[in-house]
Amino acid sequence: MIQLQSVNLYRGNKCLLSDATFTAYPGWHIALVGHNGCGKSSLFALLLGETGPDAGTVNIANGSRIAHMAQEVEALDRSALDYVIDGDRPLRTLQDRLQQAELNNDAHTIAQCHQQLDDIDAYSAESRAAKLLTGLGFQQHQLKATVQSFSGGWRMRLNLAQTLMCPSDILLLDEPTNHLDLDAILWLEDWLKAYPGTLILISHDREFIDEITQHVLHIEHQQLNYYSGNYSSFEIQRSARMANQQSAFEKQQREIAHLQQFITRFKAKATKAKQAQSRVKALERMEKIAPAHVDSPFHFTIPAAAKMSDPLLDIKSAELGYNGKPVLQQVSLQLGPANRIGLIGPNGAGKSTLIKTLAATLELVSGEKQLGEHTRIGYFAQHQLDQLDSNTTPFLSLQRQAPTTDELTLRKYLGSFGFHGDAVHDTIARFSGGEKARLALALIIWHKPNLLLLDEPTNHLDLEMRLALTLALQEYEGGLVLVSHDRHLLRSTTDELFLVAHNKVEPFNGDLEDYAQWLVDYRQAQQSSNDSPGQNREDKRDKKAERQKAAEIRNQLRPLKNRIQKLEQSLAQLEADKKQIETRLSAEDIYDAANKEQLTELLQRQGAVAAQLEATEMAWLEASETLQTLQQSQ
Repeated sequence: MIQLQSVNLYRGNKCLLSDATFTAYPGWHIALVGHNGCGKSSLFALLLGETGPDAGTVNIANGSRIAHMAQEVEALDRSALDYVIDGDRPLRTLQDRLQQAELNNDAHTIAQCHQQLDDIDAYSAESRAAKLLTGLGFQQHQLKATVQSFSGGWRMRLNLAQTLMCPSDILLLDEPTNHLDLDAILWLEDWLKAYPGTLILISHDREFIDEITQHVLHIEHQQLNYYSGNYSSFEIQRSARMANQQSAFEKQQREIAHLQQFITRFKAKATKAKQAQSRVKALERMEKIAPAHVDSPFHFTIPAAAKMSDPLLDIKSAELGYNGKPVLQQVSLQLGPANRIGLIGPNGAGKSTLIKTLAATLELVSGEKQLGEHTRIGYFAQHQLDQLDSNTTPFLSLQRQAPTTDELTLRKYLGSFGFHGDAVHDTIARFSGGEKARLALALIIWHKPNLLLLDEPTNHLDLEMRLALTLALQEYEGGLVLVSHDRHLLRSTTDELFLVAHNKVEPFNGDLEDYAQWLVDYRQAQQSSNDSPGQNREDKRDKKAERQKAAEIRNQLRPLKNRIQKLEQSLAQLEADKKQIETRLSAEDIYDAANKEQLTELLQRQGAVAAQLEATEMAWLEASETLQTLQQSQ
């Protein structure tokens, strides 16, 4: 259990949390959300004991094992597999102790160490570490490669694998999906769903949060606000609270009217039908959640190009690859203004190869490629941030591209991407990854492209900027090809999926749920090809028995999970009642003679709520322990 009681937290002179009180129960999966700089990472440091509260208390159950993902990794001359196993610190401690006992020929300690190693399942450690690495996208031959041989993004995956390897009761993850592709995210999602401990997650991937968490902590105006439910539920609850604000209502109505106008004008036109349908989906969602984001600092549009070609780009019977060696074969793809394509496929299958070829940063190995007369491409690459001039400023960067545009227009445009006031003259070298990504997008969009090619544009972007980008792409009137691990962005802005796999590029007849199943089948096929026929038959028998056992356990888990959910709702309501009573009892006037009857009633209610809270907590703990036992046996 984690308890914060009346916590004040400062960073320098800036107050991050004021009088924050919250209780997290064992097994809760919590999303920690709030705008950049509000104090999410500082709260992690508080829980890790790296800093203390300026007032109040932080209580964590004695003996709790906390795992936390490091944000940096040294360039070690150590294999990836060994590095991940290092995450199991009790295992490494016992192995060191065993090695020393063997050097001393201490038979008693040797026997004791072997028993303890057996108790912690040490002999499966290498297998467990390999599964973690494979799930996060590493190939079999990479497991023995040294840490220093991997790029920065892959080293972050190693850090994540090492964190998951660490035995823990509390898991703190700060942006774990930043350097993952969609395949690895889907795997991680399943792993975290089954995690039995308390999880606190910071992430800007809304679908990832929705799938994994059932509680939300929102930091806003130095307050720590608790919401029961996932992120989508939080948006709706916060919207209901904010909808009474007239400014929120008016802004929401303007955006809804704008979308409705587009739908009315273009729904009947064949060339605009798909784009109109995207607006219909957006309108349905916006009516529910718009007020929750009324205070977003970002709101921009992608201006329509002056001229448009159709098709914008046409590739016929082409081979795509590097240095004359094809990666993709027999590729035929025609892109027009109405095409809104999401590219999916396993890691390394060729998605970036395709998008680089479309952007003309790679030449065709063979085949034919033709651009429309008025085609203007806007290309956001994964390495786009490295191409920014770090010695300049946002204003100067934009002014170089628009030397005849007046200062007020440039400032207003940069303001829509969150660069306000003196921030337009800040040096880019000091920018965070998110600020650089926003600037790179702003510079691309300024040129009014009629074909947007976006390769992982949401890396480093927070939830508010992702929402602004989603809305801008929904209103965009050109062609779009998108590679992204952000499923919400893919669902909300694309109308068709193309699968890049097995050296081909083909339309995918299904949605992202179908793709998740396709990935499962693909991985099983890959694994089967590496096993011997005898092993395959044995594995099939084992897997059938495992599936039957898992189905039995799921049937036991379902009513238990429902009971736990109801108990959690009761706990949340009782905590709110308790806080309301305590607030009233802290008022001086309640102790006046005239309020004696009300005071008596409040004290009685306080006792009743305290008794209910204790009974409900005990029931919740018992149910949670039973659930944890069943999950561990699964």
